[in-house]
Amino acid sequence: MATWIWLVIVFIALIIGFVAGFFLSRKYMMDYFKENPPIDERMISQMMAQMGQKPSKKKVQQIMNSMKQR
Repeated sequence: MATWIWLVIVFIALIIGFVAGFFLSRKYMMDYFKENPPIDERMISQMMAQMGQKPSKKKVQQIMNSMKQR
């Protein structure tokens, strides 16, 4: 078989692989975020209460802002 035919086959396989990989990884991340949602203010106040601290609104906002800066 000619070399150019092999190059076309390899190129098509790479394109199919990239597209399939993109959609599979997107589905995986969507399922992951459904099972493990990002941390919100309610979760932070619950963690502070479990540690024996009084969760004030100001402290919760400070923690949220410090997490967003990273």
